[in-house]
Amino acid sequence: MKACRPYRFPPLSQKAGALVRQGDAAQVQASLAEGFQQGMDTGYREGFESGLGNGRAEGFVQGRADGLVQGVTEARQEMQARFDVLTRPLDTALTEVRALQADYQAALRKEVVDLVAKVARQVIRCELALQPVQLLALVDETLASMPPAPNGVEVYLNPEECQRIRELAPERAQQWSLIPDARLEPGECRVKAGGQEADAGCRQRLDAFMEQVTSQLLGVPDTSE
Repeated sequence: MKACRPYRFPPLSQKAGALVRQGDAAQVQASLAEGFQQGMDTGYREGFESGLGNGRAEGFVQGRADGLVQGVTEARQEMQARFDVLTRPLDTALTEVRALQADYQAALRKEVVDLVAKVARQVIRCELALQPVQLLALVDETLASMPPAPNGVEVYLNPEECQRIRELAPERAQQWSLIPDARLEPGECRVKAGGQEADAGCRQRLDAFMEQVTSQLLGVPDTSE
């Protein structure tokens, strides 16, 4: 028979120490896991709260700025609309005043044209009353633009002016055949030469002059006469 050697169990204190060390490691691991999870939860919560706060702050600032811009734009549009409503009667009144002013100036220029025509007629009438022989100068001017007349020249005049020309300038009156015509007004004269007839009176010259004056003052030809 073999001799048996008795087994010696490790001391209880050593066993207990090992158990205690194993228990500490598990507890430490559990504590680390729990701390890690708590850290993650805390970080997530703090990050969420911080992000939410920053987002709210930025959104508030942006929203306030957008609101101010929109408010200013709407207020400006409303004020412009009110201003347009208030100024519309003024614009209408101003347009009417300008139209009245233009009509007044046009009427004033028309009066000036009429006055010039009346004065010119009166001056011509007075000149011819004093010196009717001046009509012969118009006859000379008219004949210069007409072909030669071998058969003579006929000059038709107002009867009174025809008689006075014969009295005041008989030598010149003998150059042509002076014929009185009651249809002609004082200052009017018609010439027949070489089969042609021309107006040598004052009226057509005055009309041409007044047409120029009217065109300059009114901008349109005067066809009233």
